[in-house]
Amino acid sequence: MNKNRVVVAMSGGVDSSTCAYLLKKQGYEVIGITMQIWQDPSEDYTYREGGCCSIGAVYDARKVAEKLGIPYYVLNFKEEFNQKVIEYFIEEYVRGRTPNPCIACNRYIKFEALLHKAMEIDAYYLATGHYTRIEYDVVSGRYLLKKAVDKSKDQSYALYNLTQDQLEHLLMPLGYFTKSQIRDIAKEAGLPVAEKPDSQEICFVNDDYKEFLKEKASGRIKPGPIVDKNGRILGQHKGIAFYTIGQRRGLGISAGKPLYVVDIDRKRNAVVVGEEKDLLTQEFTADQVNWIAFDALTEKKRVLAKIRYNFDEKPAEIMPLNSGMVKVVFDEPQKSVTPGQSVVFYDGDVVLGGGIISERIR
Repeated sequence: MNKNRVVVAMSGGVDSSTCAYLLKKQGYEVIGITMQIWQDPSEDYTYREGGCCSIGAVYDARKVAEKLGIPYYVLNFKEEFNQKVIEYFIEEYVRGRTPNPCIACNRYIKFEALLHKAMEIDAYYLATGHYTRIEYDVVSGRYLLKKAVDKSKDQSYALYNLTQDQLEHLLMPLGYFTKSQIRDIAKEAGLPVAEKPDSQEICFVNDDYKEFLKEKASGRIKPGPIVDKNGRILGQHKGIAFYTIGQRRGLGISAGKPLYVVDIDRKRNAVVVGEEKDLLTQEFTADQVNWIAFDALTEKKRVLAKIRYNFDEKPAEIMPLNSGMVKVVFDEPQKSVTPGQSVVFYDGDVVLGGGIISERIR
């Protein structure tokens, strides 16, 4: 493979565009690629400007590639995306869990399918516009994933599934800059997307994920009871797929005090509600665990644990369980630990690894 050749995953936004600019400036042979993941050309989300991989994104990425004078291609990943991201998204909600489709996309599409394509065209590296740092540690002989310099934009939480083989072939130069610096660089370089707003929404869902589920999971979502912790029926829900841990609004029940979704019981097809204090959890298990900083967890370890993207890390102890699972015990109970979401473990700025929250321990 050509160590000077790098494929840049171009989403049409300022981050990936500036990534391509920086790498070309450093002397790399840069090739821009946008992943075609949209499923049906007739769907409205295909044409919106905000989606990270929409047709509008392709238009913007192509303009940037022309400005930089680099080759640019659009590759079809819609079958892989449908199977690994959309179907997973639907299935998790139907099971009463709360998925994270961006993490699934990173794991299976960007850093598996796209990295494989990059190597097929003799590129040694795949680069993305993620705000995180990849560094090689000579002491451990391992590649480490670290938080970005700009902590407010850090995306290391969504990248905990990366393996040593993948990290060797990845470049993420934006981790050493702040967001404002990246926009300034884009402006100075004359990139046409320098002022483009960041994409926030789920790329394949048009505004309301509930409407998406109603269409895609028709017949699999059934109404059922809303119950309190003692099993007393308080009302009816429209389907467990439409509720998540910590939800307060839209329950359709009245009580003399605020009630929250504190559990989702798939076996009974029931939504369990309780008081805010009932949202607190101190212990839970995680499966599908991936370790970056070491091969395996063999003993108890003190960590900082993060259970959502916009959640501050909290002190915890982790310990190995059978089948590669992990038990997590927070020093203090935390609110809204949600099955289906990811937990990521840190030692300072270093990502140790992470997994999927499987079960809360009462």
